[in-house]
Amino acid sequence: MPGGAGVRRPDHQTTTRPPVAEGGPEDGPPSAGGGPPEAEPGSPQPGNLQPGPRGAAPPRPADGVTADAVLAPYLQGQAGDFLRSLRLHREHSAPSDANGQGAEAAARALRRSARRIGGSLHTFRTVLDPVWADHLRTELAWLSGTLAREHAYAGRLTRLLDALHQLSGAAVPAARGTKPAATKSAGAGASGAGVAGPAPDAQGRAALGVGAARAGALLERQLTLARTRAHSAALQALGSSRFHAVADAVALLASEVPLAPGTTGRGAEALLEPAERAEQRLIGAVAALPPDASAEPYNEAQDAPWHQTRLLLRLHRYAHEVVLGAADPVLTGAGHALDLHRDAAEAAAAAAAAARTPRIAPATAYALGVLHADQRHEVEAARAVFRETWPYAAAMTAP
Repeated sequence: MPGGAGVRRPDHQTTTRPPVAEGGPEDGPPSAGGGPPEAEPGSPQPGNLQPGPRGAAPPRPADGVTADAVLAPYLQGQAGDFLRSLRLHREHSAPSDANGQGAEAAARALRRSARRIGGSLHTFRTVLDPVWADHLRTELAWLSGTLAREHAYAGRLTRLLDALHQLSGAAVPAARGTKPAATKSAGAGASGAGVAGPAPDAQGRAALGVGAARAGALLERQLTLARTRAHSAALQALGSSRFHAVADAVALLASEVPLAPGTTGRGAEALLEPAERAEQRLIGAVAALPPDASAEPYNEAQDAPWHQTRLLLRLHRYAHEVVLGAADPVLTGAGHALDLHRDAAEAAAAAAAAARTPRIAPATAYALGVLHADQRHEVEAARAVFRETWPYAAAMTAP
């Protein structure tokens, strides 16, 4: 893994620089506007593997520690977290929990565990029963994605309404059932990199103010409807036979991890190769990102490789947790920047979709156009933050 706490073999050298940001990267749909990441439950500490100091030789598995003694406790711990979160979700989904905050927190915890189990099944497939691992990973991805949509729509609406208010100065109502969020954290973090959002002059601000309220109302109607549908889909999924089969499979995982033949008793070195492959896929994806020289705000076609890099960083993070018992702190800032990038790109797409609504007033279309431009500038700001916080300079300059 990257840095001194990684799982690299001693002959693999990497140029590093210190991280800029602190805190853990959010690996689910983050709160709108890039607020503080959600706190996550602590991961179990497998075997005797511990991170070493930065700059030291990569830590090696202690003598006598086997692959199953490292991987099985991690998966069983995440399975236990999944089942506890499911129980809490059922308790807080009762009609007596009027505000639904307990159910929302439990759903976030449920998604976190599902993502970690699924990511680990993907990375360490070679030491697990492959048929079982592929099937459970597919089902967990379905569940996590279904549960994430409601939260994502709510966060996107809050982000867009806050941005409209900041751009126009007009009183744009806050989204119902959500908390205001600061949407400019990515831009503020990248101000030193020379990335600035649109700044309408007095005449433009006046024109924007005319359409901002209607634009906000249109966005609220569209995204609230999408959120309501996502909520219904999540409730339907949680009551389906498919979900109950997933829950049963995770309950079995909490007591027994199906391993590939011959894995039992193998040294923990068997986990290093797949973990290093996950790391190399991440570094390769970063190296393949479009260079700074080609960057300009309206480059939606370039979003896909950035989103893929975010997913690969997540897989690397989970592999690091399995092998070393903790997330890689060196990639904290870079992971958070990719979360902000995803938020801004999806918010820009929502503004553009709203602007294509038939028969809207010109002032409304103008406000949505300015909002789209603002969020595309936030995309560039997040990319600048990522490049500043990515700790492996060699990967950023690779041909």
